[in-house]
Amino acid sequence: MKKFLSTKEVAQFIGVNEKMVYTLVAEKGLPATKVTGKWLFPRYLVEQWLENETINYPKPTVPLPPYQGLLIITGSNDILLDRTISLFNRLHPEHLAVFGNLGSMGGIRALRRNLCHIASSHLLQENGQDYNFGFAIEELEQLPAVVNFCQRQQGLLLAKGNPKGIQKVADLGKPGIKIVNRPLGTGTRLLFDGELKKAGIIGDQIKGYQRELQRHLDVGLEVLSGRADAGPGIEAVAGLLDLDFIPLRWERFDFLVLKDRFFEKGVQLFLGLLPEAAFRKLTQDLKGYDMSLCSKMVFPQK
Repeated sequence: MKKFLSTKEVAQFIGVNEKMVYTLVAEKGLPATKVTGKWLFPRYLVEQWLENETINYPKPTVPLPPYQGLLIITGSNDILLDRTISLFNRLHPEHLAVFGNLGSMGGIRALRRNLCHIASSHLLQENGQDYNFGFAIEELEQLPAVVNFCQRQQGLLLAKGNPKGIQKVADLGKPGIKIVNRPLGTGTRLLFDGELKKAGIIGDQIKGYQRELQRHLDVGLEVLSGRADAGPGIEAVAGLLDLDFIPLRWERFDFLVLKDRFFEKGVQLFLGLLPEAAFRKLTQDLKGYDMSLCSKMVFPQK
């Protein structure tokens, strides 16, 4: 199977004319790279793009069964969330919370398919201000309950001492820079690709751009080991691994819950942890978290 498709081949693959392919590249972010004046399309990225653009999914035929002690959380990976799940399981041994690391968009889609009780998400909307609401409405056709978990500092993870002298996102386009990336569908990747676009950089032209790792910590370990010079991630990882860090923006990290499941016992027990002192202690050795909105219901900006 060919790894790269030509403009004609990708048009046939998607089922559109070649002129529409250029429109999709410019307006819808169809993954593409230009080599010697010709557009090439990485097949696996085109397939991922099509999956991410799918909105008309069939309705689930089997609903999530009534809550019987198993709390399922899916979506975006986070160090503090991992600690919170462990705390929940320790304080409530008659219950069990489990996490599926699917990325923010994967979590919302699991919510739509009734595969989880809570989705964790930090998807930045096109207005550059709000988070999650537009994506949730598009996928779920109605706004779920949205409870803030935390606000996090997102940025670039760099080797200690910054030996490559990276000062801003635009520096990633310099020769000799190797990065590691997060998967499509994650909020971190959405932010990172947006920053690259603002800097006028084509991601595929950066060495390592297509190497995707599932967790923030995995990105940090690649930088720590020297296998990458930089990668997108949260400040908490930089603090834990003693890496340098270039901040890009604070983001809102939310829990999304369908309204007909909001008052189920496991959901309420889990959300009930957020104001407790035992939970707040989990952040004491972590950098890059702001808990001022934590446990509050959030609403779309007018």
